[in-house]
Amino acid sequence: MPLDPTAPEPSARLPRRGLERLDLLLLSVEALDLNGGESMVWMSEQMGFTSLFPNRVELWKRRCTNPLRRTTRRDGLDPVETDAMIRILCSLADRLYPLLRGLLTSAEPAEVLSQRWDLFRGRLLELIRERMNPRRGGVQLLLDPDAGARQARQLVQALALGSGAGGFERLRASLLDAQP
Repeated sequence: MPLDPTAPEPSARLPRRGLERLDLLLLSVEALDLNGGESMVWMSEQMGFTSLFPNRVELWKRRCTNPLRRTTRRDGLDPVETDAMIRILCSLADRLYPLLRGLLTSAEPAEVLSQRWDLFRGRLLELIRERMNPRRGGVQLLLDPDAGARQARQLVQALALGSGAGGFERLRASLLDAQP
């Protein structure tokens, strides 16, 4: 879905915490979907964002505006790029909604839920250790067993809220209002 020419021009830049959270949500997609990185590139092409992200390297460069990364870029994201990344994220959340619902359900036995969360959390921690700067306080919190588990749950909840009708608006508003 290309950008709507009749839509109002995005004006607000994401704050630092919003950039961190956006990248962590994209990282969560990669933890849920083993081909998540390729899915992001494919979704970008399908949605008509090739002028913003012509290849995977450009998409990666935009994700590196997250100050928690090992390799970070100081230049911020334009609001148009931010909106495109949020739209990609929402489309991926739509695709992954059955997995998200499986993690958030209370209808499953506790043992099954625990196994699902352990698998997701293990993949997420592996990606965090690989890509994030372990000296940063935010990364240390993500790696902490208790605080990290709470944040992982919040990321899955945010992805679930970003799916469906109105998901883009909900997710963008939460990223603009991101708390530490």
